[in-house]
Amino acid sequence: MNPLIKVIIPAYNEQDSIIHVINDIPSIVDEVIVISNNSTDNTEVNAKNAGATVLSESRKGYGYACLKGMEYVSIKNEKPDIVVFLDGDYSDYPEQLTELIAPIINDNIDFVIGARVQRLREKGSMTPQQIFGNWLATTLMKLFFGAKFTDLGPFRAIKYDKLLALNMEDKTYGWTVEMQLKALKQKLTYTEIPMKYRNRIGVSKVSGTVKGSILAGIKILGWIFKYSFK
Repeated sequence: MNPLIKVIIPAYNEQDSIIHVINDIPSIVDEVIVISNNSTDNTEVNAKNAGATVLSESRKGYGYACLKGMEYVSIKNEKPDIVVFLDGDYSDYPEQLTELIAPIINDNIDFVIGARVQRLREKGSMTPQQIFGNWLATTLMKLFFGAKFTDLGPFRAIKYDKLLALNMEDKTYGWTVEMQLKALKQKLTYTEIPMKYRNRIGVSKVSGTVKGSILAGIKILGWIFKYSFK
């Protein structure tokens, strides 16, 4: 029996990329859910035309959008087996979703991160501050928790029941690291799959600005230190 898979895509002004993202998602996915995070362009219309379920979240923040998607999934009659999170900027390769979920299906792993490894990254696809931030966060997680993570990649898959048990709460930049820290605390089995990564369509709302990079860094480090002293 094939697992029921839902994909959650937070999107803020991604009208030029969202169709490509949705079209490249494998047909094994039951439903693609795009959460327009206060978009002012044609993101919602384009996502709808591409066949996605479109929700709107007016409170700005990556975590707010993800939580909105989870809330929608929770009220559906049929619960998924796996939830995949994916960005709407077309920097990841959605067709690699089958590789991402393979450890869950074949090896009963709880949680899988798509790792943006250097050898598979397009030049310029990650900013220096992103690379440094990932290195610092994963190094601290290794130091404090013995973690084996190498990336905070947003392309990730998790068993739905395990996701619910994490009781996710971050509303903005700390969503990805919160999930990884709580997975460590709850002793979920996890692994990373090396993924291709390309230059996004459009400008990043986080790493593309100095303010966004600083706020994201503060939030990520805050979560790590919060959990290290618990």
